[in-house]
Amino acid sequence: MARYRIGENPETGGQPVSHDIFIAAALFGLFLGIGFTIVGLRARQYWLAIWGAGLFVVSTVYLIYLFFY
Repeated sequence: MARYRIGENPETGGQPVSHDIFIAAALFGLFLGIGFTIVGLRARQYWLAIWGAGLFVVSTVYLIYLFFY
């Protein structure tokens, strides 16, 4: 059983989340993916380079989907 504050209605949620936080997270992932790919290739840690490239691709696809569809 959930507890609520006095006078709080459980059917009404909190503030709605805007899309700005998702855009910021995707941009952060984009730059982080680029950085991980560069560092992974220079340090010959290919798992890091592959993980960074995957993060870059997923962030790019999400941003393209968000802005064009």
